[in-house]
Amino acid sequence: MKPTAHLINVGRGELIRTRALVEALTSGSIAGAALDVVHPEPLPAGHPLWSMENVILTPHMSGDSEDYLDDLGKLFVANLKRYNHGEPLQNIVNKTLGFVPSPAATLADPESGQQRAIRESKVEA
Repeated sequence: MKPTAHLINVGRGELIRTRALVEALTSGSIAGAALDVVHPEPLPAGHPLWSMENVILTPHMSGDSEDYLDDLGKLFVANLKRYNHGEPLQNIVNKTLGFVPSPAATLADPESGQQRAIRESKVEA
């Protein structure tokens, strides 16, 4: 990254090597960071990221919106109906990946390097 770059992470804290990020921010290798997620989470008291002037930390809520709870309730009701009718549920977390993949998501196979579709798993009752 360029020295003028700002790193933004709203995805997964584990995507960033925290120690390397602190070193890059301290040395000026990058200009700043905005982090909604960190590793470890919660960030321990006294961690250098808390006191860095070139870092913005938010409380892991970047996905929340004004209508978040309403949308969450609607999703729950829709999934309950799907479950009762034996239909596939929406927004199933792939436990291997640790997130809900998009329908068109792909992942490189670790052995062959070939791209393959990520398929959502069906919840067992």
